[in-house]
Amino acid sequence: MKSEIWNPWHGCVKYSEGCQNCYVYRRDASVGRDTSQARRTKDFDLPLRRRRDGGFRLPSGAHVYACMTSDFFLPEADAWRAEAWRCIRLRADVSFSIITKRILRMADCLPPDWGDGYENVEIGVTCENQRRASERMEAFLRLPILRRFVICEPLLGPVNLSEWLDQRVAQVVVGGESGPNARELRYEWVLDLREQCRRAGVGFHFKQTGANFVKDGRRYRVERRLQTPQAKKAGIDL
Repeated sequence: MKSEIWNPWHGCVKYSEGCQNCYVYRRDASVGRDTSQARRTKDFDLPLRRRRDGGFRLPSGAHVYACMTSDFFLPEADAWRAEAWRCIRLRADVSFSIITKRILRMADCLPPDWGDGYENVEIGVTCENQRRASERMEAFLRLPILRRFVICEPLLGPVNLSEWLDQRVAQVVVGGESGPNARELRYEWVLDLREQCRRAGVGFHFKQTGANFVKDGRRYRVERRLQTPQAKKAGIDL
C-alpha cells in the first residue's frame, strides 16, 4: 500500500544546518508564501475524515508520514498538537511516521496517555552531521518510543553513529539534498554509515542521492526524478 502524507500544519522556522536549503521554503517562495509563519491546514483532521460511504479517507492499514512540510514538535504548533495526537490515537489501525529535528522538545510535547509510546507511531530523528548526532541521539534513546529510526538526510558530512546503534534503532536512512544549491553527498559517507549499521545489526536504507553526488572522485549532477532510482540501483540496503 502506498504511503500517505498528512500535514496538519504547514510552515516552519529553520532550526539547524540541514534546514539551509529547505525544499518547503523553496516551494513556498515560488508562490510568495512566508514559510516561517506556521498555520493549520485544511487537512488537519484528515485521519478522522470519512468518505460518503462512511469509510475513512485513510484506509485501515495505511502508513502515513505526518508533518512533512513542518515539524511535529515545532513550538509554534504547541496549541494544535494535542488534537493531532488525538487523531493519531483514534486511528490505531493506521501507522504514523514522525520525523523531527526537534527531538529535544519531544518529552514536553507528549500526550498524557503516551506511556512507553503509541503502538502505531514510529519516531525518526534527523542527524545531518556529527554535531547534530551528538546533540540529539542520547536524548532520542532516552525517550519512551516503541519504534525509532534515524534519518541522515540531507547528510552533510561523515557521521559516526556507532555508539548509539543497537536494538532500539530499527533503521538508518540516508539521503542527499535536492535543489539548485544542493550541498554535496559523498558516497564514502554513505558506505561508512552502512558499515556501521552492518556491524550493529541495524537496518540501512540509501533513500536518494541528492542533486550533488560525489562518487569515486567524480561529481554527478543528478536530476530530481533520478535521485531515488540511482540510490536504489546501488543495491546497498540492509
